[in-house]
Amino acid sequence: MTVSFPSLSGATSAARATREAAGDTSNQLNLRFDEPHFLSSGHGGKARRHAPVPGGAPAFQRVFTRLGLTGRPPEFVIEFRPYAGLAHSIRRREGTIFAALSDLLQDAPVNIIEAIAGILLARLYRRRTPRKFLRDYREYAHESHVRQRLMTMRRGRGKRIAHHPQGKFYDLAEIFEKLNRQYFESGISLPRLGWSAKRWRSMLGCYDAALDQIVISKDLDRKKVPRFVVEYIVYHEMLHIKHPQRSVNCRLESHSRKFREEEKLFKEYGKAARFLKGLS
Repeated sequence: MTVSFPSLSGATSAARATREAAGDTSNQLNLRFDEPHFLSSGHGGKARRHAPVPGGAPAFQRVFTRLGLTGRPPEFVIEFRPYAGLAHSIRRREGTIFAALSDLLQDAPVNIIEAIAGILLARLYRRRTPRKFLRDYREYAHESHVRQRLMTMRRGRGKRIAHHPQGKFYDLAEIFEKLNRQYFESGISLPRLGWSAKRWRSMLGCYDAALDQIVISKDLDRKKVPRFVVEYIVYHEMLHIKHPQRSVNCRLESHSRKFREEEKLFKEYGKAARFLKGLS
């Protein structure tokens, strides 16, 4: 059994565009389990650099006991992995639990390692995560020096797409230029544009500030998808360039009040909302 921990990447997406356009204005930290731009921790590709987490196994053992988990205590193997984001995972194989933590945490204090242990173990054993673990981790993850290191890390490790905006039916560069003139007074610099290599299950578009790129789901590059829908998704991602993520009360705010107000200025907002609602 494998459980992935939410990834904090600095990337913002239109994963919830259908719900948002339909009127769902909830503003929660967008923690994804299927971040498409992170380096894989699987077995394919080049070998990854692994390093043991100093004091990691004892920390997980302490938290295992603190959570009141029953049964024979497992053996813990805790390693740092060179992920492209603040991502963590845990899996159980027979009597051993393997956990992989982002190497961005190499200088993290013990209480943060314990917080991650608590979150991962609670998910693995289907227990409620203690609020203190969530609070400690969120506060640490949103500290300015951590966010800066994360952005630097993603610039070096993140997966850059080729600038290939021309799809089978829609040209993202042409759409970007039109929207830039119409809504932004041509004030947004052209980022790298492209279509996703595979169909995304939960995202329609993604803007990654560290890599300065907008990727749109190839599922939208179809004849049956109206042009105004593709334009709306590109417009949504362009708003992320204009209104960068910010930390508010230990949460990443991607869709501020100003963001949502400007989103509704899109000429075909209502039509796009109805179409996307039909896709959900």
